[in-house]
Amino acid sequence: MNLLGMWHYPVFVVMMMVGLYIVIARDNLVKKIMGLNIFQVSVIMFYVSIGKVAGGTAPIIPVGGGDVIFSNPLPHVLMLTAIVVGVATTALGLSLVVRIQEAYGTVEEDELMDLDANDAEHHR
Repeated sequence: MNLLGMWHYPVFVVMMMVGLYIVIARDNLVKKIMGLNIFQVSVIMFYVSIGKVAGGTAPIIPVGGGDVIFSNPLPHVLMLTAIVVGVATTALGLSLVVRIQEAYGTVEEDELMDLDANDAEHHR
């Protein structure tokens, strides 16, 4: 195996770790959603890259048969579904952030926790 031909795998790992770091380290809810998107894109790119076969062609049997190497279409199809689910999840998450902003006046997690603690203390 040619290591130079596999340069994209460490890139995917770095992207995944950046996305995970953003989700864990940031308090802003919009930044957390964007971190989840970066994480998701790295996974999608990884799966699409492993579906490609060097010298492979579309999985259509040629007339007369023959010895042909095919690329696997399944990872690509599954990732199309993942993209649609990711867009829907992002839209839902951002709409919830808008509602949180309207209700509490902030999208910072630590401020929301303080408001929740004050509210719980106030109702005792």
